[in-house]
Amino acid sequence: MSAYADLIPVNILTGALGSGKTTLLKALLRAPRLEQTAVLVNELGEVGIDHHLIEHASESTLLLENGCLCCAMRDDLKTSLLDLHSRRERGEIPRYERVVVETSGVADPVPIAYTLIAEPVLMHHYRLGNVVTVVDSVNALRQLERFDASVKQVALADRLVLSKLDLAEPDDLHSLKARLSALNPAAPKLESESPGLDPIDLLVADAYEADEKASDIAAWRHRLVSAGEERSSPHEALEAHRFTFDRALDWTAFGIWMTMLLHRHGDRVLRIKGLLNVAGVPGPVLVNGVQHLVHPPAHLDAWPGADRRSHVVIILDDLPREAVERSLAAFNALVNPAGEARGPRAMAERARASAA
Repeated sequence: MSAYADLIPVNILTGALGSGKTTLLKALLRAPRLEQTAVLVNELGEVGIDHHLIEHASESTLLLENGCLCCAMRDDLKTSLLDLHSRRERGEIPRYERVVVETSGVADPVPIAYTLIAEPVLMHHYRLGNVVTVVDSVNALRQLERFDASVKQVALADRLVLSKLDLAEPDDLHSLKARLSALNPAAPKLESESPGLDPIDLLVADAYEADEKASDIAAWRHRLVSAGEERSSPHEALEAHRFTFDRALDWTAFGIWMTMLLHRHGDRVLRIKGLLNVAGVPGPVLVNGVQHLVHPPAHLDAWPGADRRSHVVIILDDLPREAVERSLAAFNALVNPAGEARGPRAMAERARASAA
């Protein structure tokens, strides 16, 4: 796990057109702890970095006076990240410690996240950090109704940053927050104009940062447990569902169930994130995946509180909850009442049948 935590985190900054991504990015780049950050954007002209921040410019790279880099993404993400890393290793650019990818307003962030955890070469150098989505408090309700990309930007997020709060009607803001909770109950809702908005909370603190993961996991679980049972309306294709397990889980059985579920329905499982109480493991285990792929599990030394239940959030795209519940019922049948797993062959056959 330590080797994985040492990889360079790539944070995705996304949100609809005009939501305030660039404004937030400029504020983030002024934070001292983010001074060794590389920013990838589609076109440098779209970033709008203030001229007084620019120290040096080349054809594809801006070196900012605080030590950050701003680089044009000339080709696809994989090529740009590998080129950036090669230049870093050759000493042509400063040694950045993290990367921020600012997407266009109409971009679906799922392929970006998938690339970061699926490309074998990238996996030697980079890992997926936090997904930060800026939400326009005035226009987001309409955007969520009209654009699939806006829905996925919210659903995939680890943090939601609400902008233009001073312009939003109170009733609309209440409806928006309920909608965001239904789509993504685990993500905190932060205010872009708040003086207490900490860049570290947005980009640095994640479950794979050795100094931050305990507090991040504790906060994630608290939000999930304290959230209501709000869900998207049944006719909507994308929904977030929560599952709680009171008994310690058998890791082998759970792994077979999750593998079979993602193998059968991975294109419709937008994200899966869970904090697990695994039998025989003293601390909690965090699982986090996008579509077909799952991060290496993160282990925490101790539970951040008395609650030892397992909590899993699964965000489904046009897949009924009942399909997951059927596979979960088969998973529960894989273990006997004492919590002892049955044989691997029987578990695999039952899980495979449930995923069909």
